[in-house]
Order: sequence, then structure tokens, then C-alpha cells
Amino acid sequence: MAFNFGAPSATSGTAAATAAPTGGFGGFGTTSTTAGSAFSFSTPANTGATGLFGGTQNKGFGFGTGFGTTAGTSTGLGTGLGTGLGFGGFNTQQQQQQQTTLGGLFSQPTQAPTQSNQLINTASALSAPTLLGDERDAILAKWNQLQAFWGTGKGYFNNNIPPVEFTQENPFCRFKAVGYSCMPNNKDEDGLVVLVFNKKETDIRSQQQQLVESLHKVLGGNQTLTVNVEGIKTLPDDQTEVVIYVVERSPNGTSRRVPATTLYAYFEQTNIKTQLQQLGVTLSMTRTELSPAQIKQLLQNPPAGVDPIIWEQAKVDNPDSEKLIPVPMVGFKELLRRLKVQDQMTKQHQTRLDIISEDISELQKNQTTTMAKIAQYKRKLMDLSHRTLQVLIKQEIQRKSGYAIQADEEQLRVQLDTIQCELNAPTQFKGRLNELMSQIRMQNHFGAVKSEERYYIDADLLREIKQHLKQQQEGLSHLISIIKDDLEDIKLVEHGLNETIHIRGGVFS
Repeated sequence: MAFNFGAPSATSGTAAATAAPTGGFGGFGTTSTTAGSAFSFSTPANTGATGLFGGTQNKGFGFGTGFGTTAGTSTGLGTGLGTGLGFGGFNTQQQQQQQTTLGGLFSQPTQAPTQSNQLINTASALSAPTLLGDERDAILAKWNQLQAFWGTGKGYFNNNIPPVEFTQENPFCRFKAVGYSCMPNNKDEDGLVVLVFNKKETDIRSQQQQLVESLHKVLGGNQTLTVNVEGIKTLPDDQTEVVIYVVERSPNGTSRRVPATTLYAYFEQTNIKTQLQQLGVTLSMTRTELSPAQIKQLLQNPPAGVDPIIWEQAKVDNPDSEKLIPVPMVGFKELLRRLKVQDQMTKQHQTRLDIISEDISELQKNQTTTMAKIAQYKRKLMDLSHRTLQVLIKQEIQRKSGYAIQADEEQLRVQLDTIQCELNAPTQFKGRLNELMSQIRMQNHFGAVKSEERYYIDADLLREIKQHLKQQQEGLSHLISIIKDDLEDIKLVEHGLNETIHIRGGVFS
């Protein structure tokens, strides 16, 4: 026997899975596939997989492309979490839908034998393949392990059994991680429905009125219904998310919002969905919060291919279990999609911060202008008050002209003279005011002089000045040492003279 990496001779798409190679190892180059990948990074084949809880259409939660399975299975919640929580479609095969029922809400098909056979075949392909019957089976086992770690390829292990399909949801795949996404907090009564358009945000905003009219026509053109746009947000890959709600007005004048589930169910009708696709809608979903039962169901059952230990640790490490929910990330495409979403949100946050910064700058300018106007109006008010007082004085003088001074006026004059004398006293208020005014003038003068005395010295010139001062300092130190030595000599001379005078005085005495 010898290795043969070429395609085996097969005339149909299933030959590669059923025919047993004769005397060689084949299948690495085969172009025919027997089963699709159980995990898909793209949107499931069923375009309606976006609802809350689906039956045969397998609708996901209203903020993503899929809690759910591949088309054809009636597993409402499934084992995967979709892009509504910020990540790509997490689709699972029928063979891995072993979920427990929750109050009869989620019905699961019984496929334990198929899953058991799948696990046995996977274990055989990874540990003990019997395809060639010699030492090459050990090499084949290592190759199957490598494919399982990578999450792609087929594992051949027996001549009479089809190969195992390795997908990224298999428990041995290494390219897996768990992140966290925010849970929506909108009620069903809010009526918020998300429509994802395959258009840029600028195109949507420029044609927003036409879009509202087109959606109104999709709703049948009923005059009692009004379409309103709640918000528009840019998504990666030149897509745009538009959040809408519909207001229904009754004949008696009252109005209410159409519930999100009702509006979504209308949009999911086949003819209505076709009209929305003609408008450029690629995805529609409700934006409603998860019930405690749904959150419990999600957290209790690890997604397909995620180790239960990792899932439990992710729940423990959740920074805010009230607002965040763990979301699995499998494969590089999913990681790239999350990176794009984060970059997009970062740009939106930066744009909002720039807008807030501009608003703050504008408010600061307005505040400065307002403060200047207030100061100007205060000066103007004081000037007008003085002018009014002068007018009143002249008017009072004219009115009192020719009348004798009354008693109250005389008393007021005496009080004013007393105040004037107190102010003019040298040691009283006027002297103190003059002293304070002189000190203020001196401080202002010194402050202005200090603020004006600003010098700049070149580095080379400063170095020369330092060198010159150093030489001067050394010269002064040398001069001081000479003076000290001379003083010592003078003291010695004086001491000698004193002794000579003392000796002479003793001789003459």
C-alpha cells in the first residue's frame, strides 16, 4: 500500500463517502462533499431565522441573526447565540440538538443514537483509525487530530464507514473564545423593530422620507398607521441599521404603538419579506429584552462545541451579569466580525465625543460673551443710576427753591456734616483708605514690572558668564587666603613687638 492524496474515482457526490478505497489512502483531494458544515459563519439558509422563538422556521432572538439551528429543525432556542448579541450566526446540526425542554416551550427531537454514533466515529478517527491496517494509521490519527484542532476537513478511519466531518463546533477545535455583549432592555410594547439595509448610512439618511413612505406602502398604506424612525446606526461592510416603530391611531383619537412581535410577524410573511428585500432589507428582527426563563436556558446549556468548563468560567467572569451575557466566538471570521463591530462602535463613540467637545467649546464661548455683557450692563446701570440721582437732585433743588430749611432737612445736614468730619479725620477712615489705595497702586506697579521683566540668555553666553563668575570666585578665594596669611604675620609681628617692649621695660626698671 502507498499513500495516495489524489481524488478517488467516484462518479457521484456520495461516492467519496460510501466507496471504500482499494489498496490505498484517498480522499484528501476529493471535490465531492457529503454533508455541509454543522457550524456556519454566514447567515443560515433559512432567511427567516431571526424571530424570537421559531417552530419550523427556526427564528432567533430579536437582536441577532440566530439563536437557532439550520433550516428544517424545530428547535426554538437551539444551542448557539447569533449576531444580535454582537456575533455571527451560531448554527448547529440536528445531530447536536440535545437540549432540555423548558416547560414544554422548547421541543427537541430525539437523536441520541445518531449523536452517539457521531461521537464514537470521532473518537475512532482521532485515536484508532483502521483504514490501512499498519503503522500508517498512527500518522492518519495525528492528521485527523490536526484537522479536528483546526476545525475543518474530513477524518477517514474505516473503509466501510463514511469519514467524520470536522467542523469548528467540534469539541476539539482550538480556535474558540467567549466574549460578552449587552442585552437589550426594550419592552415588547415599545414596538421597536430593527431593519438592516445593505446600504450606506449617508444614502439612508438622504432618502429617509422616501424610506418611510415605502415602508408605509408595505404596511398596506393604511391611514391609521404611521411609520417612525427611532434611530439609524452604521454597521460594518457598508450596512446600516434602522430602528423603526409603528403608531396606530384609533377612530376615537387615541394612539398606541404596534407591539414588536406583531410587527415582526407581519414583516416575516413571504410576500412582505420580498417587498422588503426589494427595498434593500437583508435582515429584520425585534429589539426586545430576554425573559428570565430565556436567560436561564441560555446560561444552563453551553453552545455547540464550547467546553462546559469554559462556559462555566465565562459565567463566573461576567463583569455585569444583569446587563451582559456571554457569547461564544468560534473561528477567525467571527473574531474579525467582532473586531469590525468594535471598531465601528469606537468610531461612533469618538464622533459623539467630538460633538460633545464642540458643544462644550461653544458653551464656553457663550459663557465668556455673557459674562462680558453682564459686566457691561452693570457699568451701564451704575452710570444710569448716577445720572438719575443727579436729575433727582436738580429736580429737588428746583422744587425746594424759595422755601426755608425745614427741621428734618437741618437734622439731615447735621448728620452729613458729622459723617464728613469723621471721614476727613487724619486717623479715621479717609486716612486708612488713602493708605490702602497707595498700597494697591504699589502692588499693581510691582506686578506690572515683574510681569514685564522677562529676559532670555543664550546658552553659550550663560556658560561664559558662569565661567567668568567662577574665575572671579576663585580669585576672591585666593585673595582671602593671602589676607588671612598677612593677618597671621601681622599678629606674629605684634606679638614679637609686645614681648620686646616688655623686656626693655624690665631692664630699664
